[in-house]
Amino acid sequence: MNHASPQLSAPTRCFTQLLSAARRGARLARLLGVTELRSRGASEDLTERAEAVIAELAANAVIHGRVPGRCFRLTLVLDPSAGRLRVEVSDARGDLYPQIATGADGAGALRLGGRGLTLVTALADHWDCVPYPPSGKTVRAVLSAPAAEA
Repeated sequence: MNHASPQLSAPTRCFTQLLSAARRGARLARLLGVTELRSRGASEDLTERAEAVIAELAANAVIHGRVPGRCFRLTLVLDPSAGRLRVEVSDARGDLYPQIATGADGAGALRLGGRGLTLVTALADHWDCVPYPPSGKTVRAVLSAPAAEA
């Protein structure tokens, strides 16, 4: 019997971690994310882009989504067969949704912050924000590996 055996695609890998809503937690989110992606064999390009996205979303969770005594959650969902990674960062502030800063405040004004989501927009295929029950939110970004690597 020479039956063709079906090709099984690589299983989707999920990693999730609760982290303290402090600068140290944001830094740890970035380091854990990179370590996890490298251990799962993600491409270097995807890992580098994910590192910047994780760093930005985790920093936003700490700066803008912090509620005293509450943590934030990092979740990575890697689908190797599709060459796709979903980065999710959940925090406790469901009343404050992220917005991309515009130049309306003054074209020549020197700003110290507010460009992070512009970076996420440039690095990710798309991103959005959804409620995280009971009172928080989750910011999700999807990154794809280049077609040659997928």
